[in-house]
Amino acid sequence: MAVERVTYKIGNDELVLEAGRVGKQANGCVFAQFAGAAIVATVCCSSEVKEGLDFVPVTVEYNEKYYAAGKIPGGFIKREGRPKDKEILVSRLIDRPMRPLFEVSFGREIQIVPTCVSSDGVNPPDIIAVIAASAAVSISDIPFHGPVAACRVAYLNGEYVINPTFRQIEAADLEIVVAGTKDGFTMVEGGANEASEEVMLGALAKAEGFIKAMCELQEQLVAKCGKEKLPLSPLAVELANRDAIVAEATPLLEKACFQDGKMNRGSAISAVKKQLLAAHAEQFEDDVQRKLFDQCFDDIQYDLLRRSILDKGVRIDGRRCDEIRPITCEVNVLPRPHGSALFTRGETQSLAVTTLGTAMDAQVFDDIDGERSEHFILHYNFPPYSVGETGRLSTGRREIGHGNLARRSLAPMVPSIEEFPYTVRVVSEILESNGSSSQASTCGGCLSLLAAGVPMKKMVAGIAMGLITEAEGDNPYGRYQILSDILGEEDHLGDMDFKVAGTKDGITGFQMDIKIAGVTTEIMQKALAQAKEGRLHILSIMEKCISKPQPISPFAPKILTMKIDTDKIGALIGPGGKTIKALCAQYGVKIDTADDGTVTVYGHTGKNAEEAKVAIHGIVDDPEVGTIYNGTVKRIMEFGAFVEILPGKEGLCHISKLSRERVSKVTDVLKEGQQIPVKLLEVDKMGRLNLSYIDALEAQQK
Repeated sequence: MAVERVTYKIGNDELVLEAGRVGKQANGCVFAQFAGAAIVATVCCSSEVKEGLDFVPVTVEYNEKYYAAGKIPGGFIKREGRPKDKEILVSRLIDRPMRPLFEVSFGREIQIVPTCVSSDGVNPPDIIAVIAASAAVSISDIPFHGPVAACRVAYLNGEYVINPTFRQIEAADLEIVVAGTKDGFTMVEGGANEASEEVMLGALAKAEGFIKAMCELQEQLVAKCGKEKLPLSPLAVELANRDAIVAEATPLLEKACFQDGKMNRGSAISAVKKQLLAAHAEQFEDDVQRKLFDQCFDDIQYDLLRRSILDKGVRIDGRRCDEIRPITCEVNVLPRPHGSALFTRGETQSLAVTTLGTAMDAQVFDDIDGERSEHFILHYNFPPYSVGETGRLSTGRREIGHGNLARRSLAPMVPSIEEFPYTVRVVSEILESNGSSSQASTCGGCLSLLAAGVPMKKMVAGIAMGLITEAEGDNPYGRYQILSDILGEEDHLGDMDFKVAGTKDGITGFQMDIKIAGVTTEIMQKALAQAKEGRLHILSIMEKCISKPQPISPFAPKILTMKIDTDKIGALIGPGGKTIKALCAQYGVKIDTADDGTVTVYGHTGKNAEEAKVAIHGIVDDPEVGTIYNGTVKRIMEFGAFVEILPGKEGLCHISKLSRERVSKVTDVLKEGQQIPVKLLEVDKMGRLNLSYIDALEAQQK
């Protein structure tokens, strides 16, 4: 196979797509390079055809090699291990826009493996990975209704930036990844710092031209080296008595599908299915006929539910299209955690729990982009009992993706580590699920953060929206209905699922998956406006439950910060760390120092932290005349006692300053090792400290 390549100029660099040089035994392989970032994307399919599949068995395994950035993996085992969260999230970015474009009737397992083999630390490789993966499938012999392309858009200093650098992303007010075909968008995901709906729409419009250009670039490569596609394997038989079965099932499902409550609907639909299977038992002994019946049964439900929404404006649970399910909010539902909240919307429920930790508890990331730490963490758990099922308790790609969406929705409103010196972890336990548990996690997470005393800049809520469309003539969107707060069934049967989170003043998190070709700007404008109304409604309910941070839990670690002169850092640390280690041991705290003189004290109790802070002041501050110190008697002489008031700083408490009455012996009042309050009377010309025990006692009594 000859080496073929196509190029596209982006700024000062060229995006190169090349085929025929590497990975020649794969069904398709493309080497993609932009500046110092490079991806090898391969696709392979199994030789065995599995007939009658009702899903596309495709997997995407994006992976990053440490050598790509000139690094050796950390830890004992010096090789790449299980996928990191970032790799899983990029795999989802590639999978979601591509999966709907494969044919179920192809019937073979498909594996797409984009590998980052070079990274310059400037240009994010994920966008290149999406384009390379699509190009690899497009030139392969695997049937695919692509190509697909992606584009990252940032809103920075009032302007849109296409495919920004890492540094530009950090400074941007909005950052989204948009994927799609030449016909329109199929996926959007991103976050923002309270961006308006208008800014969001502008970003989508900006991405459109680049996506079309990237699809055309891939088509140029296909024209040069594309393989002939393998045949599909559609079932050669049809469901016998289909019309009669549909006529029999439709009235039964019309009643079952609109039962109140998810479990009631499920039971009623299952009963109908059992009834039909029993009535046609002989026909469905054939496995193929049974699979065809299952598909037909789903199609009837699909048509019934969509027809009800489009014709009557009535949804599966009887709501109007813009109506949100009943919401209840509770905080402090758990006695010991630092903050907890129970957010319930219809049949979806999140128990969100916030834990406050020290800076040492921050999540440390070590990947090819460099080492970094994150002081705000959100984990999402979706146990099988939340949908009334059994199964393994595990963290899969779905959990990581949903948790990431909730985290980035809340993150812009979480104070920085400088403003609130805690590491903050939120865990959302989904106790019940019927639609948009990720947005329930956003709402519950916000409530639990406030309950834990985190000074959120503003409250955040999220909502999941849906879309049902029907073509009229040449117009694919002749009729449509936008749905607020969708159920799980509406997500499955709808044409679009998009989630919007934000404050009263703007969007902070956004995710959209579209199952049809291209959605019009008019639909997007209406959907975003309806989502904003829903978000404001949810926020109003949340604010009635809690609207400002509660006092920090007594069970949370006490964190105190102070600023010292940089030339005093050495005195605080001491030779070989002796002084600071002694303070930590004495008061049961952890002490962290920064180069700018910031000292942070972490204590299990407020008393420990406060005492340690006083001791630190004693070390770094010069003794002040008139100040009372808690000192330790170090040596007893005939004329008085030497008392250490600060580490390494001793003064003399003369025998005459022990009592207003005459003292015969110092040992009648004091003993070595005793802790006593003393008042600093003076610092003489030689720098010696003169102390008084009796003056300190009298001052404390007052």
